[in-house]
Amino acid sequence: MKHVTLLAIESALASSITIPLEMIHAADVIKRIRNRKAERRRFLIASEHGQPLTMIGGIVIAPQASLADIPRTDLIFIPALWGNPNAIVGAHPGITQWLAAQYALGATICSVGTGSYFLAEAGLLDGRNATTHWYYFDDFSKRYPRVTLQRRRFITHADRLYCTGSVNAVRDVMLHFVERLFTPEVADEVSHHFTHELKRSYESMLLASEEKDTHHDEQIIKIQEWLKKHYQRDVALKTLAEKFDISVRSFNRRFRLAAGQTPLQYLQEVRLQQAKALLKQSNLSIAEIAFAVGYQDTSYFSSLFKRVNAITPNEYRHLVRTKLFNVEAEIP
Repeated sequence: MKHVTLLAIESALASSITIPLEMIHAADVIKRIRNRKAERRRFLIASEHGQPLTMIGGIVIAPQASLADIPRTDLIFIPALWGNPNAIVGAHPGITQWLAAQYALGATICSVGTGSYFLAEAGLLDGRNATTHWYYFDDFSKRYPRVTLQRRRFITHADRLYCTGSVNAVRDVMLHFVERLFTPEVADEVSHHFTHELKRSYESMLLASEEKDTHHDEQIIKIQEWLKKHYQRDVALKTLAEKFDISVRSFNRRFRLAAGQTPLQYLQEVRLQQAKALLKQSNLSIAEIAFAVGYQDTSYFSSLFKRVNAITPNEYRHLVRTKLFNVEAEIP
């Protein structure tokens, strides 16, 4: 994967173009600082006819190429559309045709928000999982009934086709692409600069979380929701099972089958995520945070946090409050 195309469309959200571009550019700079002989990745902005376009908010983007100038590319980003996506897609059949042709040639395509309408219009999402901006869920389902719309997922991935439900979600999926285009080490550094969070693999951060919270066992979903609301409590599995009128054995079996982990593992994950939020946003002490998320023993909490995140709570707090990326001069 060497050539990246960021598609610009009139009245799109500029941030859905600039965020992927900036993250790829930063990765390219970091890579070449570490290795001046490293191969440079090609990435450019293209529009249907190559003419400057005005985005939402009056931002003008000047593409470097038209679609006709790009016979083949490896990775394509479709921006989020502002306004009626059906009208925008209908006004640009050439874009739809170009995307279908590029996919047939082996390109990977990632849509942001309602950019997924272009993929659906091209028929590329038929029989596949997809998502879009929440406001258009019902419209999308009616217009493209052959697409398996995932209303509870911010990111979907199926056969070289990625969809994100929001501009914020594109940062997460970009770390996956940066890792594929460059290296895991470069992706780590880009993550520190753009997300202020510890980078995890795309699979563990996105796909795994989808599996845990997107399933069809309604009773387990209710239990998960209860755990998210009452994670501070001292939770006993027997008591929880009785509360939801289910045997402990059946509870454990069904929870593991639906969520891919035990109830205690799920509760632990919920607590640690809450702890991360407190470490980032509050000035509570480590002991206070441990107690707030349901752990009486501060030493146990700190040990658990480090085992799961490979970093102590204090180190995590310092990390997310400090920009670690610092490049004094970019390589021309």
